[in-house]
Amino acid sequence: MSDSVEITSVLKEDRVFPPPADFGARSGGAHVGSLEEYRAMHKRSLDDPAGFWGEVASELDWFEPWTEVCEWKLPDAKWFLGGKTNICHNCVDRQVDQGHGDQVAILWESETTDSQGAPEIRRLTYADLKRETAKLANVLEGLGVKKGDVVTIYMGMVPELAIAILACARIGAVHSVIFGGFSSQAIADRVEDADSSVVLTCDGSWRRGTIIPLKANVDQACKLSDKIKSVLVLTRCQNAIEWQDGRDHRWGELVADASDVRPCEPMDSEDMLFLLYTSGSTGKPKGIVHTTGGYMVYTYLTSKLTFNLRPDEDQVYWCTADIGWITGHSYIVYGLLPNRVPTLMYEGAPNHPAPNRFWDIVERHKVTHFYTAPTAIRAFMKWGDEHVEKHDLSSLQVLGTVGEPINPEAWIWYRDVIGAGRCPIVDTWWQTETGGHMLTPLPGATPTVPGSCTLPFFGIDAAVVDQDGNELPANTGGLLAIRKPWPSMLRGIFGDRERFVETYFTKIKGMYFPGDGARRDERGYFWIMGRVDDVINVAGHRLGTMEVESAIASHDSVVEAAVVGMPHEIKGTAIAAFVTLAGDLEPSDELRQALRDHVAQAIGAIAKPDMIRFCDALPKTRSGKIMRRLLRDIAAGTDSGQDVTTLEDLTVLARLRGDEE
Repeated sequence: MSDSVEITSVLKEDRVFPPPADFGARSGGAHVGSLEEYRAMHKRSLDDPAGFWGEVASELDWFEPWTEVCEWKLPDAKWFLGGKTNICHNCVDRQVDQGHGDQVAILWESETTDSQGAPEIRRLTYADLKRETAKLANVLEGLGVKKGDVVTIYMGMVPELAIAILACARIGAVHSVIFGGFSSQAIADRVEDADSSVVLTCDGSWRRGTIIPLKANVDQACKLSDKIKSVLVLTRCQNAIEWQDGRDHRWGELVADASDVRPCEPMDSEDMLFLLYTSGSTGKPKGIVHTTGGYMVYTYLTSKLTFNLRPDEDQVYWCTADIGWITGHSYIVYGLLPNRVPTLMYEGAPNHPAPNRFWDIVERHKVTHFYTAPTAIRAFMKWGDEHVEKHDLSSLQVLGTVGEPINPEAWIWYRDVIGAGRCPIVDTWWQTETGGHMLTPLPGATPTVPGSCTLPFFGIDAAVVDQDGNELPANTGGLLAIRKPWPSMLRGIFGDRERFVETYFTKIKGMYFPGDGARRDERGYFWIMGRVDDVINVAGHRLGTMEVESAIASHDSVVEAAVVGMPHEIKGTAIAAFVTLAGDLEPSDELRQALRDHVAQAIGAIAKPDMIRFCDALPKTRSGKIMRRLLRDIAAGTDSGQDVTTLEDLTVLARLRGDEE
């Protein structure tokens, strides 16, 4: 990163959408009902964090009370010191104890369908979860798992995945979930780093009608690491698998014979809850450490307020992420179950067997809250409105986006076509390391602006600063920084203290640096401009890639764009844009020039792409993130041999490289 951090930031967005006047009436009442109420609560959360967070924590169950809400010794935070609790208890047992055992906790739909086109649907109540988590907890203990041991989980999106993480939490084991798109080498690397001897997996998982061979990948990982002593295998796809007696165990058989009684283990607030390895990093995997009490309290509150969850209002919440990512941990399981709103899990792809699959699910289950990624939204746009129009989406109350900044035109389409102009959009910024939402609108309080994640959540002291930590004026690009601790912040990188301090707390003295560039407009709203390492220095001008992408995508002919830097003999770095066109539009030199002119008008001539490459699709992970590091290689005409194991479709990369016609 250069000495100067100022990033050119002149893309303007003037459309403002106040919360719908009838939102409270349609949603059972808004928890936070006005911008003035938000500002008063936010001020209190910063001025009196002990009082604010103590009150929130008191809404949950504790086996022993805490003696101090927060201890902050940069870079280390401890929350609810001395308190003992259990997050599985607060997700499951607490609901049963309060008389809600027969209510649906998890609503699951398979990707596969029967001969009539009907999917398999399972409904698990809180009583079901209490029984199944206790049985699996006893199985794990029978395999030698003890409090503090790391259990590796490599499964498809089936209810047993949620049961697995809750069972670990029940006995105080640390879970390390690996997304089912990762390779056997990635499994072995993470097992080695975490010193994990037990792996939970499935025979396979379904994705676009194809079986992903999960057990075979674990078998290969066992050859790469001698750490793995026990593999517990859930039968899902009934595909042929190899078997090693003594090491491999059948989930169904062991669970069937297990006791359904296992009380939740009292856990210190700062006991480790889980490890989650960040994706896309090079070298040794980076295991992010999250602990029990603060994470539990923060995900509970962010779920409740960001989505306006109300347990007695017939709400059905659906986050389309995989539990293998932090979004699934926080906003499918741990934040939702304490709020007693059914959380929907879907096993497969959004376009299998047809591009209307998601809207079919929304209509069938009367989904009220829908939380997905901007990349998915842009895919829906490209597939066409007709797939949406087949379905009744009138049950929807709140729409959310997560994973990366959303360009304004995709935001508008989401609002108008999916939400019919009546659903507030919560555009959330956060990351694996933060544990929960950091910047987000609140649906009954915050006027929204397309492309902006708006304002900090309660307890979050966010700013846009220079490298010396000085806050920058409005509409000046700089570094996003968090100046005070929050309950769900990471507690470290597993086994690597030096890397933890260096990565997050040395770039800006005394502050947490998430690695993103940002600006704050005259309203005080935040705009995320992309990773700082995605900022392009063009002839001395630092441009945020997200703003260039948004400018390109605002053209009527464009569905999606990805922008990266490429070497340039004169400028040092030039702008390369990869563009997916709408409908049946054909690439042309005229359209290429029109897009360059469009960017110049939106941002300035300095932001004109030097190269525009039209493509039918962009390389993405199975979670929907564009793999910009691969695009940098393509733009530079190099191949650095980067890991592509999480790539959804390898043929996209081959077409971009010209390896196939």
